[in-house]
Amino acid sequence: MVDSSTRIAIIGGGMGGLTAAIALTRIAGVHVTVFEQASRLGEVGAGVTVAPNAARVLDRLGVLERVRGSGAVPDGHGVYLDAMGNMVTDAAWEDSARQYQNIGMYRPDLIDALAHDVDPQSIRLGHRLKSVEKLESGVRVEFENGTEDVFDAVVGADGIHSVVRGAVGQHPEPVYSGYLVYRGVMDASRLPADWPMISQVWMGNSRHFMAYPLQQRRLFNFVAGIPSDRPLQGAWSGPAEVSELAAEFSGEGWDPRLQHFISLIDKTFWWGLFDHEPLTNWSRGPITLLGDAAHTMLPHQGQGVSQAIEDSMALATFLAAADTVADIPEAFRRYTAVRMQRTAILQNGSRRAGAMFDAQYEFENLRKRDADIRVGRDFRRSAVFDYDAHKVAEQALARFRRVQVA
Repeated sequence: MVDSSTRIAIIGGGMGGLTAAIALTRIAGVHVTVFEQASRLGEVGAGVTVAPNAARVLDRLGVLERVRGSGAVPDGHGVYLDAMGNMVTDAAWEDSARQYQNIGMYRPDLIDALAHDVDPQSIRLGHRLKSVEKLESGVRVEFENGTEDVFDAVVGADGIHSVVRGAVGQHPEPVYSGYLVYRGVMDASRLPADWPMISQVWMGNSRHFMAYPLQQRRLFNFVAGIPSDRPLQGAWSGPAEVSELAAEFSGEGWDPRLQHFISLIDKTFWWGLFDHEPLTNWSRGPITLLGDAAHTMLPHQGQGVSQAIEDSMALATFLAAADTVADIPEAFRRYTAVRMQRTAILQNGSRRAGAMFDAQYEFENLRKRDADIRVGRDFRRSAVFDYDAHKVAEQALARFRRVQVA
């Protein structure tokens, strides 16, 4: 069996990399080292959703209560609204058993909660990856600061611009969605006392605006999707004026409540929305990918971080079943086989959700858009939120073993 003498390098100390470190340590029992290019752990100050399918994984890893304590569980179902604030449908942000709910998380808080359960001695900051080389035995990693080492295996959790991805022969071109988002958080005390503590999405005029609570409701997150070619002209993100955001939702065609919310914002930044087509492979020998490095997706289904968390559970489950270090490549192949279809479906689903929110393509017909959003509520519960990454991996292991015996 692989054990604490098995050395695994995780490239990337973000939410996916830290969850992988916890899962590989607690489930597979291996020794992990996390390499992060930044000088300290942290994420840009905006919100993220830990969906019920990810909360189930974090519960099994023993970190859910800490995460939940740093986040915000909404008062009830969220709502999808038209531009004037009329209800289209509610959004059931919970699994069918109502055991797990969406948790709104401030990104730095989620990083802190996960890092609490990773041995600080296993984290190497200020290490920007330069190269990954598969050897006859193990994998050599080299960093721009001159550090290099050889590990039994490498997990690339290094995001959309992944260096590790090239080592498995995958070089996808980033695909620009045609949209950027204005993002940020505001102090919830600025809001009216009766402001609902749920997620709200306003949809209309080829754009949308989403808001939901964070940090035990002390903060409110906002994300506004706007059509723009700005990210194609240079940088993919940058600071923005709140007046730019306000202008996009001004006029009589937008809900005055939304306009009031925007008037209370004091700071925002913009971020171009890119993804890539599903990869044809995630693994090569003892090298594999996880999270955005494997399946960058648009944020419209709130599944980016949650899929990285699912990846971590599946990867740890297959690695724990490896008899020796020599079996790690097979464990990684099994992990890839089980995870690729799930994430490809959600990559495409996130594109489709964005088209619905912004009334694009077939959803220019608002009756069709609204009907699809209503139908999608229960589908999301069964197909997305009820998914049990550990159970699926265990079932796949049983199938693989039956095939071996046969």
